[in-house]
Amino acid sequence: MQSNKLEETPSNIGLSTINWAVLGCGQIAKTFMAGVKSLVHADVIACAASDEARAAAFAESFNIPQHFGDYLSMLQQRSIHAVYIATTHNFHFDHIMLCLQNGKHVLCEKPLTLNAHQAKKAFALAKQNNLLLMEGVWTRFLPAISALQAVLDKGSIGNIQCVQANFSLNMQFPDAHRLNNPELAGGALLDLGIYPITIADIIFKKSPVKITSSWIRTSTGVDKNSFYTLEYDTGAVAQLSAGFRMSGPTYANIMGDKGDIYVPFFLGAKSFSVTLNGEPPQLHRYDFEESDNFKFEIEHFTQLLLCGSESSQINSQSRAAKSDCNAEQLLVSDLMPENTTLRVMGIMDTIREQWGLRYPHEDA
Repeated sequence: MQSNKLEETPSNIGLSTINWAVLGCGQIAKTFMAGVKSLVHADVIACAASDEARAAAFAESFNIPQHFGDYLSMLQQRSIHAVYIATTHNFHFDHIMLCLQNGKHVLCEKPLTLNAHQAKKAFALAKQNNLLLMEGVWTRFLPAISALQAVLDKGSIGNIQCVQANFSLNMQFPDAHRLNNPELAGGALLDLGIYPITIADIIFKKSPVKITSSWIRTSTGVDKNSFYTLEYDTGAVAQLSAGFRMSGPTYANIMGDKGDIYVPFFLGAKSFSVTLNGEPPQLHRYDFEESDNFKFEIEHFTQLLLCGSESSQINSQSRAAKSDCNAEQLLVSDLMPENTTLRVMGIMDTIREQWGLRYPHEDA
């Protein structure tokens, strides 16, 4: 059986920099470019879009040396080590498979695929080809979230009883917009709802034993606002919601039997406050520049390729030297492993099954 580690070929022996390519040149790709610019060991050398003019404009904007009007031509470039997939949800699976078939490591914007069945196929091919595949859920890599997990692991607020989290916008989009369009796997759940589900998963680290949900449909047949209750074997409950046609604060509140933790704008968390019973709140701050939103996940992925999982760092002040890396370490992320992606994807599959929501051309 082959191990899932960086294959030692002439293209990667002795690397000190990972050459990246961007597949899809829309808005989220711009966020990726903002995040990668400060990283010493990552260099974006190519981009591709289905429209070559869009790829050319993107390349010019970010000083990317190569651009392509089709994805395969870019992926056939041996100088590219890793690809960031920034296309709409409906294309993720096909584009992941195309990258893996052409020997590229893949960081794919969330959701990794439309469903767990597709995700399992993609991870299987990555393992078969000795390649790293990771879902890009930027929340999981933030310094504040790492610190939050440490506080929770210490049991500071006791046994967790309830988690409440919401992520909502209140905006009107045309029917063809990706959030409204079922052909593009639109709706609040996969785009926004994944974040409240993610914060619950960060806290509980296991699958719920019961899931109940409800949704408010758009005229196009996807969810504009949706609500999920996850029950766990400890008796704890997560009450979660997301939507693009409702107003409300974006927050997470974690309630234990010894205190609570409040996380404002949890998906891009820069702080949280801990209130223990009978004590004043303690504020924990972990600021970063808005342009660095994706920096932490990109750096984590890059360091996995350079050093292996034990030496991967998400803090730019503590990078490991290439010479310190263990070549035998597996290409597995401790922050976003396969089982975590599949667990969250399984929750979303169950929710959509309860609604009877299935996207066109979706695999079983």
